[in-house]
Amino acid sequence: MDTLREFFHMGGYGFYVWGSYGMAFIVLVANVIVPVLRTRELRGRLARQARMERQP
Repeated sequence: MDTLREFFHMGGYGFYVWGSYGMAFIVLVANVIVPVLRTRELRGRLARQARMERQP
């Protein structure tokens, strides 16, 4: 247990190290989610535009 605590504490720099890992993880997740959401939005707009163009 003490070794695990030391691992997470990292000699007093644990907050900065784990904080930077957390921020990097958030950026990586955003790099996946944002393009998916934008693609979904674009497809919706294109579908609406296609429906509007088909109406007499």
